Amino acid sequence: FLVVVSCVCRQTLAELQEKELPELRNKLQSVNREIEKLKGDIEEQETMLSMLMSEEDTAKACLQDISLMDRYQMDLKDVERKIAQHAAKLQGVDLNRTMQHVSQEKQETQHRLDTTCSKMELKRKLIQDQQEQIQTLKSNVNEIRAEKLQISSNMQKQQQLEEQCVELTTEIQALHREIREAKEQVSPLAATLEKLQQEKQELIERRRQKQDEGQEKINAIKDRIKNLANLEREINRYIEEGKDEYKEQKEAELQETNAQLLEAEKQREKINKDMGNIRQDIDTQKVQERWLQDNLTLRKRVEELKEVSKKREVLLKEMGNMKVMELQLERKVEDMKKNRSLALGRQKGFEEEILRFRKELREDQYRQAEERFRDKMIVMRTTELANKDLDIYYKALDQTIMKFHSMKMEEINKIIRDLWRSTYRGQDIEYVEIRSDVDENASAGVRRRTYNYRVVMIKGDTALDMRGRCSAGQKVLASLIIRLALAETFCLNCGILALDEPTTNLDRENIESLAHALVEIIKSRSRQRNFQLLIITHDEDFVELLGRSNYVEHFYRIKKNQDQCSEITKCNITSLNTYLH
Repeated sequence: FLVVVSCVCRQTLAELQEKELPELRNKLQSVNREIEKLKGDIEEQETMLSMLMSEEDTAKACLQDISLMDRYQMDLKDVERKIAQHAAKLQGVDLNRTMQHVSQEKQETQHRLDTTCSKMELKRKLIQDQQEQIQTLKSNVNEIRAEKLQISSNMQKQQQLEEQCVELTTEIQALHREIREAKEQVSPLAATLEKLQQEKQELIERRRQKQDEGQEKINAIKDRIKNLANLEREINRYIEEGKDEYKEQKEAELQETNAQLLEAEKQREKINKDMGNIRQDIDTQKVQERWLQDNLTLRKRVEELKEVSKKREVLLKEMGNMKVMELQLERKVEDMKKNRSLALGRQKGFEEEILRFRKELREDQYRQAEERFRDKMIVMRTTELANKDLDIYYKALDQTIMKFHSMKMEEINKIIRDLWRSTYRGQDIEYVEIRSDVDENASAGVRRRTYNYRVVMIKGDTALDMRGRCSAGQKVLASLIIRLALAETFCLNCGILALDEPTTNLDRENIESLAHALVEIIKSRSRQRNFQLLIITHDEDFVELLGRSNYVEHFYRIKKNQDQCSEITKCNITSLNTYLH
């Protein structure tokens, strides 16, 4: 049997040496050749990558080569699987040197395959890097194109701006000329303007003096009115006391004061009339000032016409008896006359518009427009500064209020939790607390924060709203505990705590626990001097439970007597048992 096995092994070894190993070597050589070809292709692709126009073709060629390399790699894996199968068949057999040689060759081929796989992975990485470079180059090209478009648009804008600059320079030059002409026209009117301004200031000072005098008189009248009110009160008081003579005296004084009031009102009307006359004088002075300016411009135009006529006469003398030139000049003169008549018509229209505008300026809408504008600008600037300061103060105050709110809510919920656990005897609710949901709405441009408060009951890790899910006794107990917590938190300076019928809808256990909680509150607040607990109730058992402590000594009983009138009697807490029996 061993001889047969050795023969079979020799035959398989011979077959491997003669057929399969040469085939594998040939395949490895072909693979190496193909790999060399692929290297050449990759080098060509690297050279082609430098050119931006052939990027897509080289990428497609690289993808095809990668698919071929994947297929060859699959073939190599199949060869490796076959070699592994043959190696498994040859395990446990003594091999001679030829077998060792075969194993060495196999290891060499395996090593070569590993090297080729690593090289292929490197080439894949290179191809990926090249593709990434292609993408970056494309993105750079797009960015450059966008920059080119932006530059072209900027060039067009620059041309437009240069044209606008030229137009603006011409307009500025024309405006400078107009300013010079206006300055030349204004210079002779400066003296008249100064005189008018001085007169205006004098009138304003007089008006202010008269206004101050009128204000002083008004204040005096107001003081007299106050005195009259005091006198009326005294009159009423003395009427009640029955002093008629003093009343008559005071009535005479009142008539005198009324007469003085009438005189003061007449003086006030005179002052208002004087103020109106002063304002009319100021308006007439402004109109005269404008008329003077128009007369100056008209005189200047008349002088310019005289100069033009003089130049025309000089030119006529120079031209002599040339009839053609005279005809041309006559035509020009006629044209000038037409233009002059048109200009005069336009001037009349402008004068009418000026008069209309002056009448409009005399109205209350445009009178003292500059002063009003200045006052409103001052008010606007001050309000803007005040708004900025108020915004800063509002933010700081809002933060402090939010902090104070969160602190107080934690304190209230802690007190509610302790009171509930010490008062409520059921097992379905561990404790209750108040939760506030903040809702910020922007109405009419103002941010307003509203708090939606709700009472929740907690059992374990779940919380449910108490509204619609609890009994009447639980509602009453929760409302009492919340009132007590609010009083404990916010009413330390005002120590009066009043409860009206606190045992409504409560069972016996909760009534006992509520009495115990109230006793604990009295005990904790007993150091406070101004603390006082007021309880209005019909439940005498509840009063008896409170009386078991050392802090309740008396109570007040209200009952009706025989005349059906209510009587209040102070009773000792120890006498409550007699009333109960």
